[in-house]
This record gives sequence, structure tokens and C-alpha cells, in this order.
Amino acid sequence: MVYRALVGDAAWFPEVLDGELVVLRRHVPGNVTAFQRWYSDPEVARLARYQDGPMRADEIDRFFQLRALGQESLTMAIHERDTGRLIGSCAFSQVDGENGSAMYHITIGEKETWGRGYGTEATQLMLDHAFGTLGLHRIALTVFEFNERAIRAYRRCGFVIEGRARESIWRDGRWWDELAMSVLGSEWRGRRADAATPRDSVRKPTGAPVEPIAG
Repeated sequence: MVYRALVGDAAWFPEVLDGELVVLRRHVPGNVTAFQRWYSDPEVARLARYQDGPMRADEIDRFFQLRALGQESLTMAIHERDTGRLIGSCAFSQVDGENGSAMYHITIGEKETWGRGYGTEATQLMLDHAFGTLGLHRIALTVFEFNERAIRAYRRCGFVIEGRARESIWRDGRWWDELAMSVLGSEWRGRRADAATPRDSVRKPTGAPVEPIAG
């Protein structure tokens, strides 16, 4: 199957994606200030890059110009819905229209917002756009084995581990694997269908109690 050309399509790069906890918007040049703060933080850098240390200011500026403002990636700023505060960034890169695939990336840079479900909802919004609007087939990502919070969030969004680069990064005095994860459009549609099924419509025979629907 050959997918339609995505870059330049009006639907390719939305202005806004709305959620209950977060709103995704296109980045603006002023967001570079937040990028400089996030990626110079050793704790954020530890989860995001192979190099053992934060990014330099010039590296962050170049990364922001290419990833956040460039046209080769679909990158959205993550804003807290209640306050409008910029808390992170998420993106699709390496978009392959011929094969309907892309790589996914996300950083929640404001550490005090970690664990509140913002990254999970932002990822779900991006998957809805990828599969529901763009009609892509496969979204993939990589994550370090020690980033357990991210792995749990990706699993909640339907990603499954499909491989690993064994002992590929040295952190905290030991070797760790880098995990490869992906989710398919068919899996996303199945989860959507399950979520839309009324719980009381799924019953066991002979009067057995109803089981909650997974996902």
C-alpha cells in the first residue's frame, strides 16, 4: 500500500490537538527558552540521550531549530490545559509515506509534572492523529531500559516491546538495554473499538459476572 504524500498536506501538521489534561500546539520561536532549561538539566538529559551529560546551549538551539520549527518533523508543544503552561514537546520524525511509518519522541521537561498522566495523554493524542487522521500504519520508538515510567506510559498507549539493543548504554555503574517498541494502526483501532464497547454488553454465559474491558 502506498500512503498519500504527507508533508504539505493540510492535515499533516495540525494547529491544535485537544485533550482533557493537555493541549498540543505548534511550537513558536520563544519556546527555545524552555528547551534550553530542559535539555541542560542532567536529570532530563539522562533519560533523553546517550551522552553522559546535558546538551550544550548551541546544541539545544540547533536541535530546537531543526526539530521544533523545522518541516521534516511533526513536532508539537505540550501545554497544561488548566494553566496553558508549556511543559514538554512531542514529535514524529522519519515519516515514511511509502510505508506508513514514523518514529515517536516525547520529553516532559517540567519535572514537577512527571507522573500526572500528561505524557500518556499527549502520546495518545499523537497516535490518534497518526492513525485516525494521517492513516499511518506503524509508529515506533526507542527507550532506555531504566526509564521505567516512560515504558509504563508507552504500554498504556498500546506500544509493545519488539526488540532490544543489549547493553547499549552505560548508566549508574552498569550496562542497560535500549528497547524498541511499536504500535500498529490495527492495534490502535482494536483498542478504540474495545473502549467504545459498553461494559455491560460483554457478558459471560450462564450468568457469570462481567469482566472489565482491558485498556
